[in-house]
Amino acid sequence: MSKLFEKNETGRIEAFSDGVFAIAITLLVLAIRVPKAEDLGAGGNLLFALLAQWPHYLAFITSFATILAMWVNHHRIFMFVQRSDHFFLYWNGLLLLLITFLPFPTTLMAEYLLHVEAKVAGAVFAGTLTAIALTFKGLWRYAAKNGRLLGRSIDPKEVEQITRQHRYGPIMYLIAFALSFVSTILSVTLCLCLAVFFGYKGWPARD
Repeated sequence: MSKLFEKNETGRIEAFSDGVFAIAITLLVLAIRVPKAEDLGAGGNLLFALLAQWPHYLAFITSFATILAMWVNHHRIFMFVQRSDHFFLYWNGLLLLLITFLPFPTTLMAEYLLHVEAKVAGAVFAGTLTAIALTFKGLWRYAAKNGRLLGRSIDPKEVEQITRQHRYGPIMYLIAFALSFVSTILSVTLCLCLAVFFGYKGWPARD
């Protein structure tokens, strides 16, 4: 099997996945509502109404950064994965299902961040990210085990770096999930920091 043919074998998976990532990241903005003029009342302040929506901005930025980091890491995985099989397609499908679901806990968390039920919303949000991290780990582990679906000419150091990243990712998001029962804002902040961290670490290491 030629190297070109191997790459083409995953082309449809990557194209379909990119479409799902694009839709999910676009849907996030729907959680931010435009304040209606009638809700401001006489002498209402639009600036104040916009600033009052800061939980929605925080949720949007956190989930946008998270999906972007996931897309970067998904792209990097497919720099090494050059073959596929039936089970791998379902692993990838499960990952896309969870990413498509992410706009819902994002909106939920934004709506209840300052509410008495904030911890429940935060747990759903962080729990979803934990599930995504676990699925990412399973996807990579299945593809990389004994080089099952990897290309022939790859750097073992790069493979090990990705393996380490997905080994610790679920643990860090599980900490954010546990933290949501103590402080929702701290949990969301940690999720944002993790998105930035894993987005950076997703790039190949430089010597």
